[in-house]
Amino acid sequence: MNILLVEDNPADMRLVREACSEAGVAADVHWVADGAAALDLLRRGSQAALPDLVLLDLNLPGLGGKELLAEIKGDPALATVPVVVLTSSAARRDVLDCYGGHANAYMVKPTDFEAYLALVRLIDAHWLRGSVLLPTRTT
Repeated sequence: MNILLVEDNPADMRLVREACSEAGVAADVHWVADGAAALDLLRRGSQAALPDLVLLDLNLPGLGGKELLAEIKGDPALATVPVVVLTSSAARRDVLDCYGGHANAYMVKPTDFEAYLALVRLIDAHWLRGSVLLPTRTT
């Protein structure tokens, strides 16, 4: 399994990777720091190179999270890749906009490591172990 983490804060990226490691998540976490880099990576890759899951922060430099979500869900080659918004905003408008933009889930980043670890375990249990995902790999 492969996760694409779209996150501009290196500390949050390290936190996700550390939580995945401690939780025993059997996935490689690939990191990009902005929406344009994520879109480039997604569009230039073949179907076999698509991630199994995208974890998307909203507050990104340049192409923001909501705009990236719209690009992903508006592209037939990418639309079936699950996108979980993982952001610090609990604002109702952001939640509505993301679900209106076809986000598969919306989660607020926890403030302490134990809560982050629990959230990563939930993501793993639901998205990587419990859900039937469309195959994105040929191997």
